[in-house]
Amino acid sequence: MAAKLSDEALDTIFRSGRSYNGYTDTPVTEADLHAIWDLMKFGPTSVNSLPGRMVWCLSDASKEKLAALASGTNADKIRKAPAAVVIGMDAEWHEQLPTLFPHVDARAWFLGDDKATARRDAALRNSSLQGAYFIIAARALGFDTGPMSGFDNAAVDKAFFADTPNVSSNFIATLGVGDPATLHGRSPRPPFDTFNRIV
Repeated sequence: MAAKLSDEALDTIFRSGRSYNGYTDTPVTEADLHAIWDLMKFGPTSVNSLPGRMVWCLSDASKEKLAALASGTNADKIRKAPAAVVIGMDAEWHEQLPTLFPHVDARAWFLGDDKATARRDAALRNSSLQGAYFIIAARALGFDTGPMSGFDNAAVDKAFFADTPNVSSNFIATLGVGDPATLHGRSPRPPFDTFNRIV
């Protein structure tokens, strides 16, 4: 049975966690990115598929390259953030299953052109989960994020995944230690009965 987290930990990950528009000058290092990955990789995905493909932008040049493909105020947020990440998804994720899910020949379940739509649906679903694990892992390690979908997917794919045409972008996010001065008021979070039902 999993241990229950403290209220302080639950506040950090959920109740007090926010999507930040800007960050302090605290740097994000390569070691920090490894630490985030080494947590988020343990989040569950279908048949341990791990279809997410992350491109981490630490240099000013890579952040500028990504910012140029973002819309509205997102571009400036990316430029000013200590780091940014493109969460991509590999449509051919099943080719990794002999390594990632060695218990059975799961790769065979997803072979063939008739399974292409199922593979892409699974890539979207599970890379989205991995993006959520990224947010949770970053918060758990003392960082904040600013996930966003306002960007040119096709242009980002060309800029960051040209050498892997089976990979396409899902969403992007900024990363750093959040500056509370850049936050808006917390948007409403409805009670259970608003969007849920028990049957």
